[in-house]
Amino acid sequence: MPAPHRVPAPVLFVFSGLTQYAGAALAVGLFAVIASPTVAWLRIAVAAVVLIAWRRPWRARWTRRSLLTAALFGVVLAAMNVTFYLAIDVLPLGTAVAIEFLGPVAVAAVTGRGWRERLGIVVAAAGVVALAGVQLGAGDDPRVTHGLIAIGAAAACWAGYILLGRRVATGTDAGPDAPDGFASLAVGMAAGAIVFAPFLAGGSGPVWHDPALAAAVVGIAVLSSVVPYAVEQVVLRRVTAATFAVLLALLPATAAVVGAVALRQWPHGWEIAGLACVSAAILLTAVPSRRPRVVG
Repeated sequence: MPAPHRVPAPVLFVFSGLTQYAGAALAVGLFAVIASPTVAWLRIAVAAVVLIAWRRPWRARWTRRSLLTAALFGVVLAAMNVTFYLAIDVLPLGTAVAIEFLGPVAVAAVTGRGWRERLGIVVAAAGVVALAGVQLGAGDDPRVTHGLIAIGAAAACWAGYILLGRRVATGTDAGPDAPDGFASLAVGMAAGAIVFAPFLAGGSGPVWHDPALAAAVVGIAVLSSVVPYAVEQVVLRRVTAATFAVLLALLPATAAVVGAVALRQWPHGWEIAGLACVSAAILLTAVPSRRPRVVG
């Protein structure tokens, strides 16, 4: 039995969240040298290369439909990462992740039919208002407003990512040679990198001349994109819907912990209340399906 299958699913999930946000914290450290949108583009481009080399998607039987779906998914994923990195350039990591969760909570509220979904969106909105209010009240820096707009855009992209990801994670076509979720993700990330390259690739010059920067970018791509997606595919096959909802609700807190330890961004007061509200909303509304989760 492969080693990952011997590790308890909650441990794997927490490990996935920690690596994902450790990658984000590492990215923040590069923003002084490379613009945040370019760091996001480099993350997508490197992850695409790694996944393509690993999964070799050209061996699958692609149709026009599956190829277009994967490409659109990748463009939305790239947009989500670019806007997320714009946000964490000025907002605390835990705050940005919590506000971004408004996207999946909104999807659950719109597609769900029960009281839990309706209550969840109200609780999430209260948490987001608390978090945004703290940031706006912290000073008159216009960059904070830009960061809140960026994370709002990231939340909207995450909603679209979820809707497309339902198809991509399970494969859009049937048959033994049809592309699986990993192959579709590889093609999608390549498409996203290509679409955003004319706008963001020009700022990547320092990476090509500094081995340390290049290694950091590879680390960000592996930590934030490759590892979380691979781990989640194992977790989704082993836990119940209720367990996955509980685990998903831990992510804003996980991001806050990583932000506090790695970036000295300690939450307090209304920020803690906002994080708690968003986590409660996720717990109320999260219904796992076989979809990728790669977040900021």
